[in-house]
Amino acid sequence: MKFKKSLLICSALIAIPHAAQAQDSASEVDALRAEVAALKEQLAAVAAKVDEAAKAKEKKSSAPEVKWKGAPELEGEGGWSFKPRGRLLYDVANVSAPSAINDRGLGFSNELRRARLGVQGTIPGGFGYKFEADIATGDAEITDAYLDYNHKGLTVTVGQHNNFQSLEELSSSNDTSFLERAAFTDAFGFERRVGVSVQYGTGAFLAEGGVFTDNISDLGSDENNSIGVDGRLVFMPKLGKTQLHFGGSVHLRELNDAATSVRYRQRPLVHSTDTRFIDTGSVTATSETSYGLETAIIAGRFHAAAEGHWVNVARPGVNVQDANFFGGSLEGGVFLTNDTRGYKAGMFRGVKVKNPVGQGGFGALQFNVRYDYLDLNDGPIVGGKQDSYQASLIWTPIDYLRFMINYAKMDYSDAAIAAGTDRDYSVDVVGARAQVTF
Repeated sequence: MKFKKSLLICSALIAIPHAAQAQDSASEVDALRAEVAALKEQLAAVAAKVDEAAKAKEKKSSAPEVKWKGAPELEGEGGWSFKPRGRLLYDVANVSAPSAINDRGLGFSNELRRARLGVQGTIPGGFGYKFEADIATGDAEITDAYLDYNHKGLTVTVGQHNNFQSLEELSSSNDTSFLERAAFTDAFGFERRVGVSVQYGTGAFLAEGGVFTDNISDLGSDENNSIGVDGRLVFMPKLGKTQLHFGGSVHLRELNDAATSVRYRQRPLVHSTDTRFIDTGSVTATSETSYGLETAIIAGRFHAAAEGHWVNVARPGVNVQDANFFGGSLEGGVFLTNDTRGYKAGMFRGVKVKNPVGQGGFGALQFNVRYDYLDLNDGPIVGGKQDSYQASLIWTPIDYLRFMINYAKMDYSDAAIAAGTDRDYSVDVVGARAQVTF
């Protein structure tokens, strides 16, 4: 800026002699000199304003930028960012079973289903971090705790995180269509584990894989004895505005050298009861091998998804039969308002409300149905079978806030809990949730 100012002044001064030669009158030369002096003053004023603006811009750029995503997100220079995050989910439920069953988990129940607090952000160089803990039970239970690196579709993650089990499991609990995920996800022990993973996405393809040990809460204990390999492939093309999803996953988990015990069981749709009508009890095992298939579609207001998951449990001993279990679900939903279900990077996401309450709208209203199947019977192991027919209504008045009500008709055969002498019967479940996330 100083160079330009000097150049202009010099150009004006150089012009003076030429102008003087072209003029015969001394008064005209004096007039030109006066004009040059005035020009110098104007240039000095402009230069001062430019310098002031540059300093203001520099000061502004050094201050962090604040965005709002349910909570403030701070973005600084060079790739730094910081955002607090959390969720609060409160559930009420009622489980109605045959009168012959005397179980404390029946009837009315309620709980603080999730109460998570944490932080996430980015670090210069393509690095990022996330830490979150759930305090719903009164004790802090770490959910996510990892560092990652992102570069041109490649993500490397180290720490406690999800290990690519299924579409239903990987989609956030903030965005599920029902109070709880499909029965096979909990029954087969899907959970976050400590490990190292690599993800690579390009266009409509996504590949994920990693090596994992146990959940962070088991580290340092006698239960910290497994190591597993997980992989998932996803093809997610778009046909116009229609989003398609096709995926498959493989999971190999070795337990300890000596036989240990595993257990497969599940609650009836709601988490606020500890009653399990389907339960294998303890099963000795040396390893687990499982396979999953998943597919989904989002077309405007409509969505549908289907999944199946098979688990083979290798058991120790001569002439001891391995156990094989299966679980699957089929769901469909439609928005009664002009909204659509979110999707990104191989996972369902939350709805972005088009006409929120407070801005002249009603919010987003969605109706869903699901068939949920779980079979825990194989050979000498009789854990029971579950056929579940479910419906849900979800109202999202604004982004980050939603209310849900569920109903389920649960049909059991070979149930783990007998109704007198009968192990084949039905259970009715009603549940509701209020939820805020940020």
